[in-house]
This record gives sequence, C-alpha cells and structure tokens, in this order.
Amino acid sequence: MPIASLNQQLLEFIQASPTPFHATAQLRKLFEEAGFTVLDESRQWQLQRGGRYLVTRNDSSLIAFALGEQAPAEAGIRMLGAHTDSPCLHVKPEADVLANGYYQLGVEVYGGALLNPWFDRDLSLAGRISYRDAGGRLGSALIDFQAPVAVIPSLAIHLDREANQSRSINAQQHLPPVLMQPGEATPVTLRHLLLERAREQHPDESIETVLEYELSFYDCQPGALVGLQQQFIASARLDNLLSCLIGARALIDSEGATSKLLVCSDHEEVGSTSACGANGPFLQSVLERLCPEPQQLARCIHRSWLISTDNAHGVHPNYADRHDARHGPLLNQGPVIKTNANQRYATNSETAGLFRLLCDQAGVPLQSFVVRSDMACGSTIGPLTAAGIGVRTLDIGVPTFAMHSIRELAGANDTDYLYRALKQFLAYRD
Repeated sequence: MPIASLNQQLLEFIQASPTPFHATAQLRKLFEEAGFTVLDESRQWQLQRGGRYLVTRNDSSLIAFALGEQAPAEAGIRMLGAHTDSPCLHVKPEADVLANGYYQLGVEVYGGALLNPWFDRDLSLAGRISYRDAGGRLGSALIDFQAPVAVIPSLAIHLDREANQSRSINAQQHLPPVLMQPGEATPVTLRHLLLERAREQHPDESIETVLEYELSFYDCQPGALVGLQQQFIASARLDNLLSCLIGARALIDSEGATSKLLVCSDHEEVGSTSACGANGPFLQSVLERLCPEPQQLARCIHRSWLISTDNAHGVHPNYADRHDARHGPLLNQGPVIKTNANQRYATNSETAGLFRLLCDQAGVPLQSFVVRSDMACGSTIGPLTAAGIGVRTLDIGVPTFAMHSIRELAGANDTDYLYRALKQFLAYRD
C-alpha cells in the first residue's frame, strides 16, 4: 500500500475514533468491508479453514483472525497485539457543575495523561450511553458531539506569575471544562444533553431515557502531516491507534497459509485488568474456541508468536539526556525493539532475533530502546499476555514524541516500515 494512502487512512481512522468504542466500531467496519465474518460470543461458532472472522467485547475491544490451511495446533498462530484506549479526561457519573454562572462537567484523569496540553484546546465529547427504550428494554449507543463544545481555559499569567517556572495542576480543581453560560430559565443537565444528541444521531432507536454513560473529552483538531517536508504525523491518540490501524491493515492484506490474529484491547493505559483488557480472559477465550482440546491449545501456543505493538519513546532533540546514549530511536528510522531486564517488556533474544530476521527480509530498518538505568520503565500488554497464555512475545513500537499528550508526533515513514514488518511476520512459517 502506498505510504500516502496508508497515512491518510490512519488520519481518517483516528479522526473517527475519539474513544475506544468508536475505534472498535471503525475497526469492525474495516474488517467487515474486507470480508471478515462477525461472530457473537454468546453463540456457537462454526469456523472454516481459510475463513476470516472478528469478534468484539464491551464494544471497546476486538479480535480479528484468519484461519490458515493448517490447524492452529499444527502450525501455531501469528498474533499481533495493540490497544484501543489513550489517556484522556473521563466525565464523572454525576458531572453537572454550575460555578459562577458557568456550566461545567466534572472529570477524572484516565491513564497517565500529560495534562498541560489539555488547556486552551477546542474540546468535544464522545462515548457510549446506556438507555431505556420505549419498550422498557436496555440498549446502548455511541454518540459524538463532533463540534467544539468545551474548553479548559488557562489562568492568565498576570494571576500566576510563576506559571512558566512552577505551574502545578490540581486535577479536581483545575480541569473541569467550561461548556456554556446557561440562562436562568434554562436548566442544564448532561443526561438531557445526551438524550437530545442520541436522538439526533440514532433516529431509528426509540431512546426514552439516558440511564448511564461513559464519556470522554477529546481535541477537535484533526491530525495532519506536518513539517517543512511533511515528514511527521501530528495527531491525538497515536498511542495506540496507529498500531491498531497498521495491525488491521497488515492482517487484511497479508498472505500465507498460517493462521493469524489481531487483538486490540481496551484499558491498557490503566493496567489492562478488565473483562475486555489484556489481563482479562478475552484472548484466552477465543483461542480455546480455535483449539477446543487442552492439548491442542498447548501445542498451538508452543508454535505461536505474539508481537505487542505499542509506541516507543523517540529521542527528543531538546531532551536527549533523558535517553540511554546507545538506545535513542529516531523518527522515520523504522520500528523499535523494546527491551527491559525486569520484564516490563516481554522481549527476549529469541523473539527479537526473529523480528530482526524478518525486518532484514522485508528491507525494514530497525532500532532498539532500553530505558535509562536510573529511570522507571513503562510497560505494555506484552508481559501480561505472555504470562497469561505462555506465548513467545516481542515488544515493538513506532518512535514517538510527546507520548500521552493530547497531540503526539510520529514519523510519516514509520507507518510504512511497521506495515511491511508486520506483514512479513504474519506470513512467517517456522
């Protein structure tokens, strides 16, 4: 696939995916258009060799897989892992706030968000609602306000003379966005606003009452190619929607007789411990359906490989001292093998060796990342999945600036490098 087309598809995907629910819906649409059959976890599965399938859980996690000509127990499965969530501001259950004549919503920080960039942005609101319909039944729907409906204004420098030296943010006090100045005769509640928007966006549903919601704010500014030569991709949620889209594209376009799978899990940014997270039973449940007998599953796992694809820290030219001098990945120089002796990443010499071999075959440059020995190391779904099912696992990622900011930066060429490397992996046969 041409790089320009791949990057345009990525930007469109991210713009349409302000929450994990929307990202999963977009991935499902992509796979359905490519001929994948949707499965229901509550029903019996009738799978065929050579078939291509997908299944979702909680509307926020997805597993897509293509069965090869050989049974998984005989040839294993080539697995890719990514996550659908990103750090953001989640709306609280009872969020309505009226302060000094301004209508605001209470929020809590989801994940390890970089908070300063959230100020003075055009913010919109999206997520999932649960509702009661006209027949008294429970339903759910996705909503997206799409337009800028809120802002978190900064305090003027005149009222905080030390802001450029020692600005601190109190998440409870300083982060509630401002949405409007309601009139005295216009009472405002979030549930009323959601009901109006849900009825507009889902006119075929008989939505009577909004019961609950899972909502988050997001930046309205669309992603773009930036730089004098447009060498960079600037966008929200590159961590980790970039990996989700490139993994999906690689799976759809891959060839070869070996079974292959992509799992995109929610809740990675908060530890993955949920029914639809990487530390939950979703992937294990799907694998057990592919290999119903315990010995079949054990043989399959022994012959399988997993690549956990999550963004890596590129060496920042203004903060180069924050990297180990020998392990500072550069943007547009290829994917990064991430290693940690304390198993914060699941990479070992065998899995890294395989990826080096495959990248060499595909003509893809490769880099390495190890955190400074005097700094703490983040983690991914890799170690959790490796420990949970016992599969040989590698952690890689595209080098990125401003990770966990409301707007991140990656290399425009690295999407193509990652795509080619993952396609080579999915076609690999032992």
